Amino acid sequence: MAKAGLALADVLIFFAMKRGFYTIMTAQFCSSLADNALFVVAVELLRSRGAPAWQEAALVPMFALFYVLLAPWVGAFADSRPKGQVMFFSNAVKVAGCVLMWTPVHPLAAYSLVGLGAAAYSPAKYGILTELLPPSQLVKANGWIEGLTIASIILGVVLGGQLVSPAVAAWLAAHEAAWLRAWFPTAAELAIVGLVGVYGLAAAFNLRIPSTGAPLRPLARNPMALLPDFARCNRLLWRDPLGQISLATTTLFWGVSGNLRYLVLAWAAAALGYNTTQASSLVGVVAIGTAVGAVLASMRMRIDQAPRVMPLGVAMGLLVVLMVAIRDVWVAAPFLMLLGALGGFLVVPMNALLQHRGHNLMGAGRSIAVQNFNEQICILGLGFLYSAATGAGLSAFGAITAFGLLVAGVMVLITLWHRRNLRRYPRLLQRLFQHARRDDWHAAHHGAP
Repeated sequence: MAKAGLALADVLIFFAMKRGFYTIMTAQFCSSLADNALFVVAVELLRSRGAPAWQEAALVPMFALFYVLLAPWVGAFADSRPKGQVMFFSNAVKVAGCVLMWTPVHPLAAYSLVGLGAAAYSPAKYGILTELLPPSQLVKANGWIEGLTIASIILGVVLGGQLVSPAVAAWLAAHEAAWLRAWFPTAAELAIVGLVGVYGLAAAFNLRIPSTGAPLRPLARNPMALLPDFARCNRLLWRDPLGQISLATTTLFWGVSGNLRYLVLAWAAAALGYNTTQASSLVGVVAIGTAVGAVLASMRMRIDQAPRVMPLGVAMGLLVVLMVAIRDVWVAAPFLMLLGALGGFLVVPMNALLQHRGHNLMGAGRSIAVQNFNEQICILGLGFLYSAATGAGLSAFGAITAFGLLVAGVMVLITLWHRRNLRRYPRLLQRLFQHARRDDWHAAHHGAP
């Protein structure tokens, strides 16, 4: 009964959140749905054009490229104007990247432009949460946002897989008009038409996001002046005893999970003989587990309990290694769901803690940009390493083993790092958590600060 009451309370809190939160969730769902469908479509587009396997693996780092290159500017840009406008502009850039995929421009270059839109979108998407909601609702808001994002991943990869399936391709060949076949000769190219429409729907919701009334921070006249400011913000988070631990954990998690999306496709082809459409459903299974873990974390965890979830990162890494022994889809499906659930339960409280520390140290947009920079440079580095290793002949099984051992080993080091901080700064860490709880009390009694 107590558990049922807790679950009901969380649902009631969800419905009690400010109206703009639901608009943000809807816009994020549509944009993320198109992003994830486009990844599967881009893989099939490269295969249909006879591209080598290393180019498929390179899609992941190419998407992350502008997250890294533009990190000093996108956070400041998100803080300089209403975040709904920033999200609308970012979706327009994603549409431009989709359109380029119909041209002679290489799909990797076009896909990197979509990554540029995503890089500008992220600081606004997460930064607006700290402006709209009190700290007491940040973990729960992150749980709902991440849960809905994961739901969009599930539907997105399934949608992308179905759009490029042999059945759809055969139907198109039999029914589409001759002029349409001339413009879009493959199912992958035609699928992009529908995804442009989904991005357009996300943009329509972006325009309905209300202004939070948060003070805007004007951009510096000299863009290069933002580099020292970004470097200062990066140092602030890495030197903060709580910021450094949450940043290290989320950086590792997203660095590996960003590449795991392609690794699952490659593993499913090697271990199960699956094509793109079949393998995309397994990516969706991982996403289902992550959504369950994210929602459970939002219901069970408080922001001051976030460091307790770090051992789950070690377990997640060891489970990744065990993937290489699986050859049966009926074993693979629940296994991948468990793997995703551990990741979802790990990242939600850590992400909320990082947002809280970043918001207090430097402002929402800048802190998210620093977070994205570190996470995406991890995705970029691991993605390029995997792409190079694939070009040199490394199998999917070898790559998965290396990734799993990396996650487990680094999470052990981060856990030891946090324990050292507890010994060196016991009073400081106690004050920081007390500050977070005091913000919760203030928000509950007087409204969001």
